[in-house]
Amino acid sequence: MTHSKDARSRRVIVVGAGPVGLVAACSLVEEGIPVTIIEKTPDLPEDLRASTFHPPTLDMLDRFGVTEGLIERGLVCPHWQFRDREEGVVATYDLGVLKDDTNHPYRLQCEQWKLTQALRDLLEASDLAELLYNRRATALSQDDDGVTLTVEHDDGRVETMAADYVIAADGAHSALRKTLEIPFEGMTIPEIFLSMSTEFDFQQAMPDLAPIAYLTDPREWAVLLRTPSLWRVLLPTDPDMSEAQIKDPALMETRLQALCPKDTPYEVVHATAYRVHQRVAQTYVKGRVFLAGDSAHLNNPLGGMGMNGGVHDAVNLVDKLARVWRGEAALDLLDLYDQQRRKACIDTVQSQSIRNRRMMAETDPAARAAYHDDMRAVVADPVRHRQFMLQSSMIQSLRDVEALA
Repeated sequence: MTHSKDARSRRVIVVGAGPVGLVAACSLVEEGIPVTIIEKTPDLPEDLRASTFHPPTLDMLDRFGVTEGLIERGLVCPHWQFRDREEGVVATYDLGVLKDDTNHPYRLQCEQWKLTQALRDLLEASDLAELLYNRRATALSQDDDGVTLTVEHDDGRVETMAADYVIAADGAHSALRKTLEIPFEGMTIPEIFLSMSTEFDFQQAMPDLAPIAYLTDPREWAVLLRTPSLWRVLLPTDPDMSEAQIKDPALMETRLQALCPKDTPYEVVHATAYRVHQRVAQTYVKGRVFLAGDSAHLNNPLGGMGMNGGVHDAVNLVDKLARVWRGEAALDLLDLYDQQRRKACIDTVQSQSIRNRRMMAETDPAARAAYHDDMRAVVADPVRHRQFMLQSSMIQSLRDVEALA
């Protein structure tokens, strides 16, 4: 085992170089705080996870000067809708009603790796940041002076790294959350989610289709999301099926044709099947170690709130940690981070994503009709429409938690 050269380096270590970890790191650099980011992969992953940026997230990213580049590489979506698979459009929502509440009154569809690459460029240009790949944080210890992190290299070497504070943005299977023995309470959703990406333009077949559409249906709900290069289709799937069965090309073709019939076969360029969890860590703060993003909370993807909530965690956390770093506040200020962000998660992210799933899968005809009537009534009423947009875009949750200060 090797030891880092400083017995107690004056720095923050961020574990995980996804969007949440890199937003935290860039925020620390902006505050003049040295940061080391460790990432288990050899490079930033270019996967198709999380593609929706909500308005307040774009507002937060403005400070780094990366939003304009994301907009250029993304798809601006001022409208999204609920549809019925049989009847078509139920309600189309207009984010333009938030023009006085945000600099970005729209959702931006843009793959998350475009954000992480832009943030990495900023970090690599800073003398305050270092990004270390092929390293995995496996354990930690802490005392009143700082944190010692046990880090395993991909070649099996083990070293310890010292820091004043650690931000655990190491994802759903967070080793640091487990090391800290923080319960991760919640449930696993029974169905598996199947995501299929195709170049077929669904708007050709459905001219009134918005680029983000949630399709309710008593037998099989669906989500259609347009990204700059592809359409993504999300379908609920029998959990008793194997991954090979779920991703069988003939079955995927049958399901896509049932959703939107066309004369030629679909070309699925990417498919992934995954389990979905609704979980919230019992606390986001343990001494000098702080959970953020998926290490702190998981939710189903209906509403696109997971990554966005994680970015909001990172900004809230570093705002407070910087005050502690400068000696302007005691460490217990971070208890407020825990209170605010857990409240936002439970009240907004969890409750809305659970409600979205329940509404889309409702089987009772009277309940479905009531949901649909309410959606139409919301759009027809300017006051209700704006309030619903504030909630679904996550602006309201940020305002609500400020009241806890």
